[in-house]
Amino acid sequence: MNYKEIHIGTLIKQLVAENGIELFRICNFMKCTLEEVEEMYNMKSTDTEVLLKWSKLLEYDFFRLYSQHLILYAPVANSNYTDRDRDNSSSLPRFRKNIYTKEVIDYILNKIETGEMKTTEVIERYHIPKTTLYKWISKYRNSIK
Repeated sequence: MNYKEIHIGTLIKQLVAENGIELFRICNFMKCTLEEVEEMYNMKSTDTEVLLKWSKLLEYDFFRLYSQHLILYAPVANSNYTDRDRDNSSSLPRFRKNIYTKEVIDYILNKIETGEMKTTEVIERYHIPKTTLYKWISKYRNSIK
């Protein structure tokens, strides 16, 4: 899975095909026409309410794809900005960026295993602590082969 370039319509269409869900059922659930469903399949991005409906219908968290993108590709926070941000309390929940899912760990270890990236490149590009990366390698070494 390429988390850098997400084409949500293609992914939705793929999951619909894998699950064998009929277009009639999709149209009823989404309250739309066949043409609108086909249009959604061709869209690179979609409204969050629509994406939430797709997530419920297909029982798959499409939002997680974007979370993985943030974990892998969002720039490291500027410490001055972060300190200022902590002073201003927000009513919105705050999430930690450094929570790595099994999919992300597998993706990164696969890059190392295939020789596509070296450990130093992974550390620099994704800002994963060296000790964390080496723990993953020792812990998941057997599962990536």
